Amino acid sequence: MLLRAALIWLILVLLAIANGVVRTVLITPYLGEHAGHVVSTVTLCALIFLVSLFSIRWIGPKRSRDVFVVGTLWVLLTVAFEFLAGHYLFGNPWEKLLADYNVLSGRVWVLVLVTTFVSPPLTARLKSLW
Repeated sequence: MLLRAALIWLILVLLAIANGVVRTVLITPYLGEHAGHVVSTVTLCALIFLVSLFSIRWIGPKRSRDVFVVGTLWVLLTVAFEFLAGHYLFGNPWEKLLADYNVLSGRVWVLVLVTTFVSPPLTARLKSLW
């Protein structure tokens, strides 16, 4: 189950990267930085939910606990990727990476992490897996 969950997470990463490119090239130039961030975040949340909806049965959770393990795995991998790849591969300073977590400044990135965590249990429930 964990291997399958990790494989689905790789799909989520590719979608997140593509979403970021779309935000940078198409959305932000027309709507501005803040609106682009919000639209991109909502779009990514929807994509995460849809991928979870279509993959949760294949991932194969057996108990309700398993879907929370999947959500936790996805969040941990996402945060690790965001900070490690964001800093070491893409050259972003730590301050910039941490700034996305500042909801008081209008950053809504935390919604992606919440969606990532709750999508497996919600979609498993919708699919009546437990």
